Amino acid sequence: MVTLAAADARAHGAPVAAEQEDLPAEGSFSLRDVSVAYGRDRVIEGVSMDIPPHAVTALIGPSGCGKSTLLRCLNRMNDELGNVRVGGHITLDGQDITGKAIDPVDLRMRVGQVFQRPNPFPMTIFDNVVYGPRTQGIRGRDELQALVEESLRSAALWEEVKKSLKKHAFELSGGQQQRLCIARALATKPEVILMDEPASALDPISTQQIEDTIASLKDDVTIVIVTHNMQQAARISDRTAFMLRESLEEPAHLIEVGETRKMFTNPDDARTESYITGRFG
Repeated sequence: MVTLAAADARAHGAPVAAEQEDLPAEGSFSLRDVSVAYGRDRVIEGVSMDIPPHAVTALIGPSGCGKSTLLRCLNRMNDELGNVRVGGHITLDGQDITGKAIDPVDLRMRVGQVFQRPNPFPMTIFDNVVYGPRTQGIRGRDELQALVEESLRSAALWEEVKKSLKKHAFELSGGQQQRLCIARALATKPEVILMDEPASALDPISTQQIEDTIASLKDDVTIVIVTHNMQQAARISDRTAFMLRESLEEPAHLIEVGETRKMFTNPDDARTESYITGRFG
């Protein structure tokens, strides 16, 4: 990524090597003092954390602690709910994503999302995958065909559907539909994919396929996943963030964030240990 300042300097023969070293890695988020309120109800307060690129970060915590709400801040899906106020600062690759200068639609091309239940569009497998690229102006048949194969391979679905791309997406199994949704998200070449309990509605075999897919994707994209499954968080994530809303009168806070292995074996906060070991939540 080259900034306008760097491009201008290059055009005039000025050195720019030092600037490149200071640029954030692609797909990195920084959250500082983030708060969220629904009307007068402040549901999240004071969340500050970094989400590193090309890694899996898990958001864990009891139901109602704001995990999905925080996740939706990262691609501004909360904007669609109305009467939601997001405070603090959120940057993606050093760029503030909360201001009016950022088009939420463009942001969602960079930050894709996979939801709890598979939600393929009511169209063919092929048309599901190319939906995003077509909105980006890609029309060439060969280019779209290549994108479909690449995306379906990345989502570990190509071998199962390569001979039936004109099949209606609703004819696929639940696990296949969820992997199709991952492929659809990948087709726009995002930097980040957000996953909100992507395997909670699936059987164990499909869940394993989704987890294997996540593990294979993190070399190419940043992944942030909400999960209630502690074993799943321990298996697939590199870092874990634990959120807690200690009473209905208080907003949720980030209790602890760190490397997953340490969080699950030697957390810094007693509340984290109590949640992970099942003593509450």
